Amino acid sequence: MWKLKTRKWQTAKTIRLLQLLLLLATLWFVFWAHVHEIVFWHKTFPESVQSSLLNVLLYSVSIVAIIYLEIRVRATRAFTLAPPSAGILEELEKENQLLKRALHKSKRTPSDKIGIGFLVSGALVLSASFLASSTVLAFIGLSLIFWGALFLFVKPVKFVRSSLLDFTAASSYATIDRITEDLNYKGRPIYIPPYPKEAYLPEYLKGLKEMIVYIPPHARAQDTTAMPTIEEMAKRQFLLQNPKGICIVPPGYGLINLFEKELKTEFTQIDVERLCSSLPTIIVDSLELAREFEINQENNIFHLKAIDSVYKALYSSEQSFKSIHSIGCPLTSAVACALAKTTGKLVTIVRDAVSPDLKTIEVWYQTLEA
Repeated sequence: MWKLKTRKWQTAKTIRLLQLLLLLATLWFVFWAHVHEIVFWHKTFPESVQSSLLNVLLYSVSIVAIIYLEIRVRATRAFTLAPPSAGILEELEKENQLLKRALHKSKRTPSDKIGIGFLVSGALVLSASFLASSTVLAFIGLSLIFWGALFLFVKPVKFVRSSLLDFTAASSYATIDRITEDLNYKGRPIYIPPYPKEAYLPEYLKGLKEMIVYIPPHARAQDTTAMPTIEEMAKRQFLLQNPKGICIVPPGYGLINLFEKELKTEFTQIDVERLCSSLPTIIVDSLELAREFEINQENNIFHLKAIDSVYKALYSSEQSFKSIHSIGCPLTSAVACALAKTTGKLVTIVRDAVSPDLKTIEVWYQTLEA
């Protein structure tokens, strides 16, 4: 059984706090080493350096410590890997995952580039102040370095309240519940894998590149003989007549596209092993859709466990959606889509389990041969 589990690096906030304290200490030493000497004692910048060597040494050490901590906090987060084999293969797999995580974290944001620009400019101006013995240039250089450090520490990230996600998704599940109840459909939803996006298909078959969920009218376990034909799926029909059933867009359709954007490839182009190693990284680290996430495989059964999912409120008794247990929340539905696209097989949710406090969500998937 292949298993991978990731979790947040708990010391990241502590390191950020330590960086902030070191930054304040650096500014304090800079003030007494230069600002105080220049303003009150009317010394030039080089003279202030010579007369306050201890303060210069202290804030230099603080700057080096801040840079070292920044390198540490950008390092890979802790995770455990338990592949099926042991020994050398296990060590190589661990190193492989570390390199993947380091590569993923190496992506720069615009604030990084602005911060580096300020730091480089500040260093150049500060160097020029030594040569020109200019107090004004010294103040400008220190100011640029200060703002550069702030831009590196402060990241422009947009946040959305998790409750808004619940409200926007609630209408979809209410609609699915109403449709299945009116049509008296009790079949288990089946995720049908699409064709790869780059695959060539005639114009009338373009609909086969879209992920769909087929809901049959009757609850027949593992019955895949009465599945929609290629022509029916290509027409993008909602109500099917032969065989009877409905085809809908999965709730996780938007998330699966976002997953592939983070992965920089389609799930149809990777194997199951890479899928299981990539999903925790994307869900926990990149998109922060859950605090912890793990997925196990045993034969044709996949077991998902998510802790503190952003969609956990959809499972509350107040919502009482019936379809969410058979078709999944947006997160578990996106995982079903990923499994279908990677394996090229039909995927269905066998069962799920939710803890009373809604913190832990477990889902069991099964892959079926068409």
